[in-house]
Amino acid sequence: MRALRLLTAIAALAALALAPARAADETPHPPHQHWHSDGVFGTIDLASAQRGFHVYNSVCANCHGMKLMAYRNLTDLGLTEEQVKAIAASITVPLGLNDAGEPFEGPATPASRFRAPYPNDKVARVVNNGALPPDLSVIVRAREGGADYIYALLTGFADPPADMRMGAGMNYNKYFPGHQIAMRPPLVDDQVEFADGTKATIPQMARDVTEFLTWASAPEVTERKRMGIRVVLFLALMTVLTYLVKRQIWSSIH
Repeated sequence: MRALRLLTAIAALAALALAPARAADETPHPPHQHWHSDGVFGTIDLASAQRGFHVYNSVCANCHGMKLMAYRNLTDLGLTEEQVKAIAASITVPLGLNDAGEPFEGPATPASRFRAPYPNDKVARVVNNGALPPDLSVIVRAREGGADYIYALLTGFADPPADMRMGAGMNYNKYFPGHQIAMRPPLVDDQVEFADGTKATIPQMARDVTEFLTWASAPEVTERKRMGIRVVLFLALMTVLTYLVKRQIWSSIH
């Protein structure tokens, strides 16, 4: 009995000793944000998503690619064909091999895929402290927490706790597992200028680029929801008409 009590006491002390360490390792759950696309009737906020593309193109594209997206897809975001052509023409992409068999580059076209920031994964790792920046084409669907996690990650950079030892080249982030991330804080206030006059604060840019990435992860979601609403309204109308016809037919029998 005495030995059992001794073992119990030792276990309790060990649990107390480990509690702070476990608490430090726990990653807070990203707080839920209200998104325009939430719910059955939710749709993408196109104005926000267009600003988000500007943030991606000006900031995120320096490290992250979107290999599943072509510039012509931006017309589905509400941009005109002229705007898309201008955006594509301002970006240099590989165009294959010239007559001498050497690779060459030139202006992108609307049919071009989004420009890759690095020629290959090895170069990307060398530039980014050994970490490989993920492709952002479907990042919102690929990460647990979706849009909430992306927003929290972009706004979760802070100074590390005084008792936390950071790895070389690592940055503290409240919402990244382990709290150490190779990516430096990508956003700073007034980093871009929005055409509609919206103030480019860190939270605003994080929200807008998350809205854009939400659209990119499922660009058909808005049309699918609209079609679903049309189908529901059609079925509701047919139900009412069927009921009225039934009453009309059976009223003479009664």
